[in-house]
Amino acid sequence: MRIIVLSDTHVPRMAKDIPKAVYEEIKKADMVLHAGDFAEISFLEKLRKLKKTVGVYGNMDSRELSSALKAKEIIEAGKFRIGLIHGWGASEGLTDRILGEFKGDKVDCIIFGHSHHPLNETIKKVLFFNPGSPTDKMFAPYNSYGILEVDEKMTAEIVKL
Repeated sequence: MRIIVLSDTHVPRMAKDIPKAVYEEIKKADMVLHAGDFAEISFLEKLRKLKKTVGVYGNMDSRELSSALKAKEIIEAGKFRIGLIHGWGASEGLTDRILGEFKGDKVDCIIFGHSHHPLNETIKKVLFFNPGSPTDKMFAPYNSYGILEVDEKMTAEIVKL
């Protein structure tokens, strides 16, 4: 299973749209996971027309989005359980705060956003995967998104734009 991982797209507020290269990858994927800060529900609807999309709301999302989406999701992908959450607060200690939100949920991977800073690291036996932002590099050295490959094992890749 090939999953495109997005976060902090901020469409259409901070960017008119995500890069065309990301749409090309979405076409080849099985699903999209979005860790919040879509900005407007119209962008979520656009993604859902292209591919099965599961998302959570972020701190910059419209009231309409935060009413339509949950703050946290758990997705089954093959034999793996993937947690999806936006994140909050300062970057320092963010992974510990997020891990606490999934205490007792037995997840193999946690996808999150908020910081715009890409991360692909295993911490306390859990893969923490932040795809960065494909549209806003204010807090990161480059724009990016993620690809998660799930079969007998799970691998994650940050793709620089």
